[in-house]
Amino acid sequence: MLNKLITSKTRLRLLIKFFINQANCGYLNGLATEFNESTNSIRKELNHLSEAGYLEKYKDNNKVGYKANTEHPLFDILQKVVYKHLGLEEIVERVLERMGPVQMILLVGDYAQGLDSGTIDVVLIGNQLNTEYIDALEEKVEDLIDRKVNFSLASKPKPNQRNIVLYERV
Repeated sequence: MLNKLITSKTRLRLLIKFFINQANCGYLNGLATEFNESTNSIRKELNHLSEAGYLEKYKDNNKVGYKANTEHPLFDILQKVVYKHLGLEEIVERVLERMGPVQMILLVGDYAQGLDSGTIDVVLIGNQLNTEYIDALEEKVEDLIDRKVNFSLASKPKPNQRNIVLYERV
């Protein structure tokens, strides 16, 4: 979806990195290594995004770091667009449809760190979940969003595991 609108793969990967989780941040060299791209192409895109106000620059000793500008008027919209692009909204809808009493849906793994690896890891937390539905659900969701999805079940979140809460029953 977004790759038709944003033709720069580097820019799209940076948007995913910073807007999937507002806590994600990065430095030029680290991002170049992470994306396996030249520092020049990363620098160019970081400059465009920070000049437009979507990213904030900050000093950390002798390094310049970047993070999402949560004060930007389009921050929430961009975050929703990234979620939609990755199919996260579709995952939540499908899980809540027939999984039973889901307490939380957590995004873990590479995507929770902002890495567009192609495999989305999701942890479903709750008691008496419909485990028979989960296998069929993986296949259905993968066809819909064109990404590999791994679901796992748990009764509570793992401590110290980096995650993004996609849904929480209140």
